Amino acid sequence: MGLIEQSIEVDVPVHTAYNQWTQFEEFPKFMEGVESITQLDDKRLQWVVEIGGQRREWTGIITEQTPDQRIAWKSEGETGNAGVVTFHRLDDSRCKVMLQLEYQTSDFAEKAGEMLGIIERRVKADLERFKAFIEARGRETGAWRGEIKQVS
Repeated sequence: MGLIEQSIEVDVPVHTAYNQWTQFEEFPKFMEGVESITQLDDKRLQWVVEIGGQRREWTGIITEQTPDQRIAWKSEGETGNAGVVTFHRLDDSRCKVMLQLEYQTSDFAEKAGEMLGIIERRVKADLERFKAFIEARGRETGAWRGEIKQVS
């Protein structure tokens, strides 16, 4: 399983960045290869993506969500991934978004992409597009301020 850790400073308040990240159905606007995300309920998301020329679908489960702090998830099914995104206040108008992503590569093309650093560059570019998206707007497209407690 691969692990990617990336972060980016964003020139919006922490609550604005967090609120935007909770708008999962907006992810195709800044995440490469994400065709659609459908929020099934507070905890479940149906992902449709194109990875290395192959279309993949899976259900993501939000395992923990604390407003303005963190969102953690894991996938169900063949496409194994899990991670956490955390939000850190730098001052009243800036924050840092940190992403940790664990993923499984399932075929030769994905394993080659991992070895060449393609997956890590893609995640970094997604964060840069998120920064550009939210900074250009200056405000979130919506918000979900609910909390999901991690089950021990």
